[in-house]
Amino acid sequence: MGELNKGDWKWFGHAAHFICSRNCQFHMATQVGKWLVSTVGELWPERSTREIHAEVYDLAWLEANRHLKGDNFDAAYMKRFGFEDLGSWGKYETMVFELGDKVCTEPDCNCGLPTPTTWSELDSQRYMKAGEATAGHYKFCEKWAQLDAVPQEVES
Repeated sequence: MGELNKGDWKWFGHAAHFICSRNCQFHMATQVGKWLVSTVGELWPERSTREIHAEVYDLAWLEANRHLKGDNFDAAYMKRFGFEDLGSWGKYETMVFELGDKVCTEPDCNCGLPTPTTWSELDSQRYMKAGEATAGHYKFCEKWAQLDAVPQEVES
């Protein structure tokens, strides 16, 4: 394979990993040869989940703001807490997966997003800022575009 030409990369508009990705405001997905590089972030869960978060981390704030409706509650929550972390650290994450021969089969989707052979990531990184996540996504694309196989240090 050697290094792929960036013109051979395929970009997708959907989040390509993370079980709660439907609630992520930030997502990048790129097929680089037989690899899928996926970046997600800015997790914005349902209001009920955000209320639980507020109850745990700042009950006084929740009691003072629970009466707010719609966008007013969302704006107040964003100002106080911001987006949720993904896992134990970071607001954004990039993961790399090896691709199989299948593509998305969701009815009426037709996005063509390829499906990994396994959802065990080969490489990953977490970030705190959107700019870092974007740069990290491109860095992973460049790195994996040069690889024909999973590096030995990743296989173990």
